[in-house]
Amino acid sequence: MAEHVLLIGGGGREHAIARALEGGSDGGEVDLYACAGNRNPGIARLATEFETLETTNPKAVREYAEDVGATLAVVGPEAPLEAGVVDELEDAGIYAFGPTAEDARIETDKAFQRRFMAEHDVPGCPDFETFDDMDAACDYIDEYDGDLAIKPAGLTGGKGVKVIGDQVTAEEGKEYIRDSDYDRIVLEERLVGEEFTVQAFVADGEVRTAPAVQDHKRAYEGDEGPNTGGMGSYSDATFELPFMTEDDYDEAVSIIEATVDALEGYRGILYGQFMLTSEGPKVIEFNARFGDPEAMNTLPVLETPFLDVLTAARDGDELPELEFASQATVCKYAVPEGYPTDPEAGTKVKVDEESAGDALLYYASVDERDDGIYTTTSRAFALVGVADTITAAEEIAEDALAVAGEEGLHVRHDIGKPELVQQRIDHVEELQDR
Repeated sequence: MAEHVLLIGGGGREHAIARALEGGSDGGEVDLYACAGNRNPGIARLATEFETLETTNPKAVREYAEDVGATLAVVGPEAPLEAGVVDELEDAGIYAFGPTAEDARIETDKAFQRRFMAEHDVPGCPDFETFDDMDAACDYIDEYDGDLAIKPAGLTGGKGVKVIGDQVTAEEGKEYIRDSDYDRIVLEERLVGEEFTVQAFVADGEVRTAPAVQDHKRAYEGDEGPNTGGMGSYSDATFELPFMTEDDYDEAVSIIEATVDALEGYRGILYGQFMLTSEGPKVIEFNARFGDPEAMNTLPVLETPFLDVLTAARDGDELPELEFASQATVCKYAVPEGYPTDPEAGTKVKVDEESAGDALLYYASVDERDDGIYTTTSRAFALVGVADTITAAEEIAEDALAVAGEEGLHVRHDIGKPELVQQRIDHVEELQDR
């Protein structure tokens, strides 16, 4: 009997999940159902049925899951987790691979996240203070000896953080705080180094980790411009990135494991975003789901059937040891002009899928209508190269962008190029005097 898997979400991350579930596994088949606020054409082609609905409405998701006889569910984005979709599905007797709203606070409430780390002695926590009085926060900036990261406590789609000494001055940071409508913020020491992400598959206290990935948050080449949800990312043919050692990776994994131990009962993906500093890995943040774009680096090289992970988690079996192909990946996003500050929605996207060559095409926050595919205010589609080296993977992604179509869209072409990767290596060597 085939598993009826409900996929919740309509972005590039969810398209990658859908493709990872395609065909099921040797031990079982999948009938995929999907729901999202936008109609993602890539997911719709893989799904038996696609329903457009508000995924932050737990009752609507539950009703659809019951209608299609879902035996499993996978929640892609963070907003449905915060809204309690997993809790609602659990009440209906449907196993969802994702944390409850309470456990998802490790992402959805950054003040909780930092206090949790401190209370449970989770390594890698920077110095921090939390504020619900914005004047007091501004006073703290004046008194603090050094630069600070300003983080809204709630979800901001990766676009709310401002870093003093990098993106803004102290005065601009205080102005940002005073002009915002945030009710709580976190101020924490600015971490200097190179960012990387490790994603872990978690259930019943077991942790299985994936190769490290480096995302590129800044909108423009050379790491310039405002933060975005992620303009692209790369991974290497090993579990480490070129600027990391095995010890760096292992230390990050140990931090994830300590967090899982402290959470007690967490299930789903736990995404650790780290800064490799002169003192080793420090935690920038945790996310309670696959990264986007990082899912598009991890899932194409996952050789263990994703369905086997889901069924083992649901059935209380030991999670399978994960096998990954020894290949590098480079992901590049095409986004609406003006993204993220003033994106132009409603542009018709023309993608020549047959011309993508060896690259993998993932549709993201686009909307499929009767007369074509249109942009929303977020990222449109990604192209991913997979090869033996980062350089070869980058060339595959770049060649595909040139022919698959990016007219009217913006792309960071420097992601994965040898010059930028070497800058990362040089930066860490300078920090750590290797």
